[in-house]
Amino acid sequence: MHYVSTRGSAPTLDFEGVTLAGLASDGGLYLPAEWPRLSHDEIRALRGLSYPQLAARIMQPFVAGSLTEAELGAVCEAVYGDFGHAAVAPLAQLDETHWLLELFHGPTLAFKDVALQLLGALFEIFLERRDSRLTIVGATSGDTGSAAIQAVVGRARSEIFMLHPAGRVSDVQRRQMTTVRAPNVHNLAIAGSFDDAQAHVKRMFTDAEVAGVLNLGAVNSINWARLMAQVVYYFSSALQLGAPDRAVAYSVPTGNFGDVFAGYVAAQMGLPIERLVVATNVNDILHRALSTGDYSAGGVTPTITPSMDIQVSSNFERLLFDCGGRDGAALAEQMRGFEASKAMKLTNQQREGAAALFTSRSADQQETARALQWALRSAGQVIDPHTGVGLHAARAVAADGIVPGGVPIVTLATAHPAKFRDAVERAIGVRPALPARVGDLFGREEHFIEVPGDYAATRDHVLGKAAQLA
Repeated sequence: MHYVSTRGSAPTLDFEGVTLAGLASDGGLYLPAEWPRLSHDEIRALRGLSYPQLAARIMQPFVAGSLTEAELGAVCEAVYGDFGHAAVAPLAQLDETHWLLELFHGPTLAFKDVALQLLGALFEIFLERRDSRLTIVGATSGDTGSAAIQAVVGRARSEIFMLHPAGRVSDVQRRQMTTVRAPNVHNLAIAGSFDDAQAHVKRMFTDAEVAGVLNLGAVNSINWARLMAQVVYYFSSALQLGAPDRAVAYSVPTGNFGDVFAGYVAAQMGLPIERLVVATNVNDILHRALSTGDYSAGGVTPTITPSMDIQVSSNFERLLFDCGGRDGAALAEQMRGFEASKAMKLTNQQREGAAALFTSRSADQQETARALQWALRSAGQVIDPHTGVGLHAARAVAADGIVPGGVPIVTLATAHPAKFRDAVERAIGVRPALPARVGDLFGREEHFIEVPGDYAATRDHVLGKAAQLA
């Protein structure tokens, strides 16, 4: 399998290359040169497989030439055998139409574990082959940070610098990062928003001063390997609900667009997905882009769903490339304009391509709270606020007839409710407890460095600390 950049001028790489590179050298994001396809008969043949077996089968075309079937199978068994639920990503039914896909049974209680536990293992395999080391620089709006840290903590060939927006993640999210003690883990609290932190990370990958010293790697969803792993749970859930003989719709709480883009990939592979609902909070740039073609960033409004407090969704570029005719040069020019002005109009081809599968809804905090109340009242389910945004959107498209009757709508439950216990308690009067598997989180000492919001301060800290470790 070969991979190309969305901006057209970076070298074509294999799977090992894109996993270690993260961001393309031209500033774009990597995608497969072509989508692998499964027939309906091939999808039916996947029924009854365990989650690790299914993961290996779905991901094999994407890793061809870099991992053998046996190597990938062994990695999947090792990674997914350690989740808190034997099914890895079980379904829970809310009513005759609505379902939850529980993606929070990994070590840090969020959907990011499903991909990042795999990514950490892949890093180690590829670095061992090359006798090399990797400096991972990432930004998190909440869940990516702890999941990435858990994926590489203590590994011999990787070190990680994780940036989070100071004061804008939940106490559980922060502590899951800052209480991890290991020589290869460094937490940075950045003055500003997630978008600021993400911009610093992306800039480091194109900064010759940094690239000349460090072998950089990415754990954010700009890394293709993360998206690849997320494709699997669309297949696992759809198979349980009757695919390929029955279409399924998905509502996805969306920030950086990676999780919902994985659903798009599943559809390109042949999975019958009726609709993908992009569910946003009041930071609704994606809702505006999909409904009106206006991709214009504003200020970030802090909400009870901090992982979605984003105005620049990196993975949206992948959709614009694929729906826009895969013209890398044209997209590079379009993205340069957006990066300069923070405003962009989608082309007719991009809008029409997206509209074939995507719809969108946004939820304010009151609507989110009502979704949490409905889940508890109707099905006895306690859900987190991000899942609440997704459930609000799912119920809205069902009421509007956007999804035909009889088609199940699966809302991705992206985090355990205890990660946002204060917000959950305010909404439904129930304070969810942390599962025993996270241990004495609030009894551990925190360690992190506060860094000003400018890029130079972040870069200099990373370079200085990396030099000490060399």
